[in-house]
Amino acid sequence: MNDYTEEDVGNIILLEHVNVQVPDQLLATLFYVVGLGLTRDPYLNFGLNNMWVNVGEQQFHLPTRPAQVIQGHIGLVLPDLEALQDRLAAVEEGLRGTRFSWAKQSDFIEVSCPWGNKFRCYPAGSQFDDVVLGMPYVEFLVHPNTAESIANFYVQVLGAPAAVESNGADRVARVKIGRNQALLFRETRHELAAYDGHHVAIYVANFSRAHDFLGQRNLITEEARDHQFRFKDIIDLDSGRPVFFLEHEVRSLHHPMFGRFFVNRNPRQSQRSYKRGRDAFHPSLS
Repeated sequence: MNDYTEEDVGNIILLEHVNVQVPDQLLATLFYVVGLGLTRDPYLNFGLNNMWVNVGEQQFHLPTRPAQVIQGHIGLVLPDLEALQDRLAAVEEGLRGTRFSWAKQSDFIEVSCPWGNKFRCYPAGSQFDDVVLGMPYVEFLVHPNTAESIANFYVQVLGAPAAVESNGADRVARVKIGRNQALLFRETRHELAAYDGHHVAIYVANFSRAHDFLGQRNLITEEARDHQFRFKDIIDLDSGRPVFFLEHEVRSLHHPMFGRFFVNRNPRQSQRSYKRGRDAFHPSLS
């Protein structure tokens, strides 16, 4: 009998956005829009107190408050890494004196934002299915001996396929999302800073399952309204003790923003080298 389990997707349909606070919208614009070549959402939060930045079918939400830093890194697929290097070099002077940096590695470009959030920027390829522009994964560093508990939590509570991968002492819980995304939780023996409140937004097919489980244990931090709720404690299901903190904005498929079209520009366009009809990003441009 054929095994078609690879055709299945779990209960988490989409990782939609990562929210990290930034203290300076000007520097954030210089980094995310000019440097990375992403697109400020033209319709929502178009002010000075917040900025939504589109990357394919995902977003960054960047409210203006004291900086938040994810311990780990965010994976991005971008269509032209040569052009990315040119853009990053061009913003170096404007970001001087911040934590901004970048370096070309063997198969990705490693970038740090002005406040220390780290990114790995990859070209499109088979490892990310058919993603040409997007956010295929976010990796978080976690304490030793927590990967199994984290994977089990996502399987049992959120109905997501998850497993622990190991390569010697390197152990990672991989939580699959939809067709081609993942949350990764990599064990480390390095000291970790206290959780600072950054969050991720996910869409789930079965909304009540996680809500009922978490609600019975008083783990919901924002009760269900407008088709979403929030929690932050990832617990060991046997002991009930928290093993990691990450606020999840859990949305049902009835949420009005599910499937919202995100505008993405073609960052190659410029006044001097303008090509008619190529303002918008399209995979064929890669």
